[in-house]
Amino acid sequence: AVDMDEILRMQKDEANSAFVKYIKKNYENWFEETAERPLMSQDVMKKKVLPLLDNGEKVFFIVFDNFRFDQWRIIRELLSKDFLCEEEGLYCSMLPTSTQYSRNAIFSGLLPVQIKQLYPQYWVEENDEESKNMYESELIGTFFERYRKKYTYSYNKINDSGAATKYVSELKKLKDKDLNVVVFNFVDMLSHARTDSKMIRELASTDAAYRSLTETWFKHSAIKEFFMALKELDCKVVLTTDHGTIHVRNAIKVIGDKNTNANLRYKVGKNLDYNAKEVLAIKKPEQVGLPSPNISSAYIFATNDDFFAYPNNYNYYVQYYKNTFQHGGVSLEEMMLPIVTMKKL
Repeated sequence: AVDMDEILRMQKDEANSAFVKYIKKNYENWFEETAERPLMSQDVMKKKVLPLLDNGEKVFFIVFDNFRFDQWRIIRELLSKDFLCEEEGLYCSMLPTSTQYSRNAIFSGLLPVQIKQLYPQYWVEENDEESKNMYESELIGTFFERYRKKYTYSYNKINDSGAATKYVSELKKLKDKDLNVVVFNFVDMLSHARTDSKMIRELASTDAAYRSLTETWFKHSAIKEFFMALKELDCKVVLTTDHGTIHVRNAIKVIGDKNTNANLRYKVGKNLDYNAKEVLAIKKPEQVGLPSPNISSAYIFATNDDFFAYPNNYNYYVQYYKNTFQHGGVSLEEMMLPIVTMKKL
């Protein structure tokens, strides 16, 4: 069995290397006006949610933060007795694959640089202390304004089972809204707890164990109740995520100044020093829809299962973060995401 696991792992690494080459070659071109490109974060509302609303449907739009395609496949099994799940392929997260960028792009239907230009009050810079996704409800409002739609909507963010139970009890009140948006933060918390807690790290030591933990959580959490309650409402459900996560194994060195952000899979700064062969570097952020904190800011993205470490406390970084789940960079796991339209059977 070990040999089989090893072969699978090698195949996955090869697939990721090929994907990284593809992204390095094509990603920047996707932002040209006439480019052929996959469905991306900024297209989700327009292409997947709006057509249902325009068709007179009531829609629940569910976003699991930091949720991978393999985790969705596990949950799909648990929902398939009650829902018909229409999967029309995957969609591709924009870079960086982190909430601040990808989820704000989903809800606004805009690229981060456009949010900053059009609605500076709703854009939070990398080194600001406040939460990077405080204005999601307002961004949904701007989306409807720009498309001149008068749809009513609610927005809720659920961080734990207690909040999920409370939300389920309020569903009856929400059923008359055209759109109900709900963000479940639990999977993201699971992924971060895995970094900080030795016990959770043991429980989710591999991708398979991580999937198994997802399944256990889903079966025994209020989320299951939420889906059963949705079944009673006459609505369409669009389920997706903002980005995935990858099991990192290999530290690569980067040098940045004190204003460089803390994420281990991407860095944005003005004097970054790195090995160009090891990263995807974006020297002109505006060309890929990203704001520049400074005129000479660049973004660099870790690829495959690499993560960034600073040389001055390199060993600490390696010991603490090796074999954790991280997101922000370029990999199949972080970028290729489930998007599903569901209706009750």
